[in-house]
Amino acid sequence: MLNLYILETCPYCLKVMNFLENNNILYNKIDIKDKTNEESLIKLGGKRQVPFLVDTDRNIQMYESNDIIEYLKTIL
Repeated sequence: MLNLYILETCPYCLKVMNFLENNNILYNKIDIKDKTNEESLIKLGGKRQVPFLVDTDRNIQMYESNDIIEYLKTIL
C-alpha cells in the first residue's frame, strides 16, 4: 500500500499526486493539515516535510518529489 503524506497547496505534492493519478497508481492521500496526520508524519520520518511516501509493501519511506517519482517508475 502506498501512503502519501501531503499538503494540498504544496506544488511538490501536486507533482507527485499528478504522476500517481496519470499512471493509475492507487494510493492513500494523508493530508498533514490534520494534526494527527502531521504527528504521524513526524513520528515516521522525523520531520515535517512533504511529500513523504510510505510503501508498506516494500518497507520504503522517502521524501523529495523527484526521488518519489523515480521510485514509483520502478514499481509500475
